[in-house]
Amino acid sequence: MRERNIHDLELVVPSQAEDEEEDLFDYFYDKPGTLPGTLIIEEDATPSKIVLIDYNESNATRLQVANPEDCARYLDTESVSWVDVQGLGSEDILKRLGKVFDLHPLVLEDVVNVPQRPKVEDYDDQLVIIAQMVMLKEKGDGFWIEQVSFVLGKHYLLTVQEEPQRDCFGPVRDRIRNNKGIVRKAGPDYLAYALLDAVIDGFFPVLEDYGERIEALENEVMLNPTRHTLEKIYQVRRELLALRRSIWPQRDAINTLIRAGSNLMRPDVSIYLRDCYDHAVQVMDMVETYRELASGLMDVYLSSVSNKMNEIMKFLTVMSSIFIPLTFIAGIYGMNFNTEKSPLNMPELNWYWGYPLCLATMAAIAAALCLFFWRRGWFQNFYTIKND
Repeated sequence: MRERNIHDLELVVPSQAEDEEEDLFDYFYDKPGTLPGTLIIEEDATPSKIVLIDYNESNATRLQVANPEDCARYLDTESVSWVDVQGLGSEDILKRLGKVFDLHPLVLEDVVNVPQRPKVEDYDDQLVIIAQMVMLKEKGDGFWIEQVSFVLGKHYLLTVQEEPQRDCFGPVRDRIRNNKGIVRKAGPDYLAYALLDAVIDGFFPVLEDYGERIEALENEVMLNPTRHTLEKIYQVRRELLALRRSIWPQRDAINTLIRAGSNLMRPDVSIYLRDCYDHAVQVMDMVETYRELASGLMDVYLSSVSNKMNEIMKFLTVMSSIFIPLTFIAGIYGMNFNTEKSPLNMPELNWYWGYPLCLATMAAIAAALCLFFWRRGWFQNFYTIKND
């Protein structure tokens, strides 16, 4: 499956930037004439793997399921069944899961054809939540972005992820395995909240990393701005825009879930959802703050470059001002008039000390100008320019 990730961009190659923008900011759309419910499986998609965790207050069981039909006997029990589908590369398995869970064809389409805009849809006996999950890369700057889908039923929760290698559900799995908190005492609606809260909380490490990157960029912009600095600012701005496009609709979806409610979401769980909504708002505020800082960095960069250029022009002006009178003197005595024709034709050419006197005069003029410019403070930033 095509990886929707954030990585370094080369501003000097517009076509690459346009391709990256398409990967990050475009949602999935059907080609004109496509039948509703059509599943689009990409050639490089990861094969689907089904992991089932069935638990109640006294015990918990985890097993990997080969046949989707084997999940059916866990769906109507008094225990909670979490069916986690990892990977979207097996069309047959996904269609069979759709039959086992009695998924509407449009729901299955939203789950499989990624990326979709985060949203909440209530189908009376099922509650569908589409979310965007972000995770920091192990090496280098940037983050992975991945869709995760929730289908909440009376006794079960179905989650569908794009990739099996990474997610942010590890702490929830540990709480179920170790029986920490109230997750094993509550129903599938609380499990859906816990996983959704883990998705929202997964934004904070990413934003913390961007806070450090912006701070480093501030120092770089003030001390030694270069073209590479501009590229990094542009990259951070686009990545923050991708984060904004992920968290904004998720905040609205959680708000809709709280206000509209559902017969599958108990009132006591809705209280927890308010806390999840608060976290989403906090993430949204941080994203907006960092976007404003990144935009301000662009202005500071342009001002720094302009100031640096002004100092360079001042230096060149001073050097030109020093050499202009020297060039004037050298030009006059470079005309070589014949003094034998007239005593007015540069008698200095025949002086015994004429040449040393001319050089001494030029040196005195240069020294006087340097002293004048130094007293005016025009030399105070030349060492900075030299170091840059």
